[in-house]
Amino acid sequence: MSHSLGIAIESLVAALLVLTIGYCMLLNKRLKRLKADEHSLKATIAELITATEIAERAIGGLKITVRDVNDNLRTQIAAANELSDQLGKQLAEGDNVIRRLSKIVTAARPVTESAAASLAPAPVVSSPLSVAPQAAAPLSAAPLSAAPLSAAPLSPAKAVAAAAQAFAERRRIDGLAA
Repeated sequence: MSHSLGIAIESLVAALLVLTIGYCMLLNKRLKRLKADEHSLKATIAELITATEIAERAIGGLKITVRDVNDNLRTQIAAANELSDQLGKQLAEGDNVIRRLSKIVTAARPVTESAAASLAPAPVVSSPLSVAPQAAAPLSAAPLSAAPLSAAPLSPAKAVAAAAQAFAERRRIDGLAA
């Protein structure tokens, strides 16, 4: 019996060794796959690092572009505001020109008795050339003619004189004749 017990124990050890060898082979295959996955993971990490560096450079370039666009936009807005101010001045001067032209047209028209009675006479100025530039007044407050109105229609000479006086009332704005 002692002999058979020794063989049973040794066969059990041999079976366990066969199982251990099989399990070691299985672990060896898994370790090989893990090593192969490690290489591919390292390659993936290297690609990710490269992509991150490229993205960081692109973000830096975008920041520079945004700063440039912001500065350019700021200068364009300033230029647009300046142009808007100039257009506002030109529109105001255009209103003044229209007001003077309406004075000239009104002065050139013959005035009837009913129209002459409804209009108040304006002060007479001795010379149209001695008129000093005046501040622009609203159209409703501006006199229609500089010549005194009479009950009879204006003669052509008086109409021309009134038109000349209205024309002489022009102002200079920004160094330009309006």
